[in-house]
Amino acid sequence: MYSKSGEEIIPEQRRILILCVDRDGDLVRKTGIKTPVIGRDNNLNAAVALALKDPEEADANAMFEAVRLHDSLLGEVKPNELIEVATISGSELGGVSSDRKIVAELTDVLKSYPANEVILVTDGYSDEAVLPIIESRVPVSSIRRIVIRHSESIEETAALFSRYLKLLIEDPRYSKLALGLPGFLLLMLGVLSIFGFVHYYLIAFIIFLGSIMLVKGFGIDRLAVKAYRWLKEYSPPPLRVQISIFSTLAGLLCIIISVYLGWSAVALLLPSAGDLFGALPRFAGVFIETSKDLAVVGICVFLSGRTIRWYLERDPRLLRNIALIVFIGWSRQILDATSKILINPEIGYGLLIFTTVVGILLGLASLLVIVVIHHSAKSFFKKVEEEAEELED
Repeated sequence: MYSKSGEEIIPEQRRILILCVDRDGDLVRKTGIKTPVIGRDNNLNAAVALALKDPEEADANAMFEAVRLHDSLLGEVKPNELIEVATISGSELGGVSSDRKIVAELTDVLKSYPANEVILVTDGYSDEAVLPIIESRVPVSSIRRIVIRHSESIEETAALFSRYLKLLIEDPRYSKLALGLPGFLLLMLGVLSIFGFVHYYLIAFIIFLGSIMLVKGFGIDRLAVKAYRWLKEYSPPPLRVQISIFSTLAGLLCIIISVYLGWSAVALLLPSAGDLFGALPRFAGVFIETSKDLAVVGICVFLSGRTIRWYLERDPRLLRNIALIVFIGWSRQILDATSKILINPEIGYGLLIFTTVVGILLGLASLLVIVVIHHSAKSFFKKVEEEAEELED
């Protein structure tokens, strides 16, 4: 071939590498021959040595095929093409260590023979798994798989079975079910056999299996893990929040008990009541008389906890809360006068009017005190008020 100027064009030389891969390292382990093996004669001698050590070894047949393919292609290559054969091996450990060894040996082969393309010869499924590794370094133009009668299906099945077996044994997610549960059942059978209670094994097995299904079905194990993590990572709230929560619970408990006491007192009067409709005012009076003290205490405890929290937070709402506590504390007198009138209307309503007027005066006095304190201690609440104004803006 010549160019327009008449000069002869020398075509670019292409290097073809026939590569045989022994991923499990049988060649090195059984013959002691170090890899990589480069060259036709070296590969032929290595294949003969491996076949003599183990006539059933499929890797020997793959190496023979690589040599045969090399010889058959010699008569077909173009003048600008070179052909070489090489064998690389991995490790009997398999996995990452085997792949890294294959990469290192492939790098050595490409340094001594920089191939442009590779014809991959494998003995089955496991060696072909390294195809992406080889393609990442040099293009693979063809794959020749050697199938020794039924070895392909057996090898693929064995590889798949060993992979899942390894997963069941080494992965904690699966080993708990695949090994842990059967192991526990066998241990339980052995313990029952020692004490002569083998006849209870079926019952114990059903109870155990039912418990596992119940736990997994309702997600009790996941809830337990979440609860454990929450307890482990739990951090108590600030003191002011703890005081507020405690006072809220204590106040609600007092109110609930006061309602119970009032209802119990009314229930004692029900059998002796003739006209239930006519006795309703008396029942209401008894209920108020019995429950008023604890109910007022519960509300005051609830409000006191919030007052302490707002004091620690310098929140101006604590002044209104103090006024409310004073009014509710005095409301006990109003409720007492109301209950007396409902139980015995003949005593008159003078006491109720007096306590109500005093309550109104206390409310007004508390309001005035709040205004005075707020103006005198304005700097105490200044920070909170400024934050509130910023939020409003």
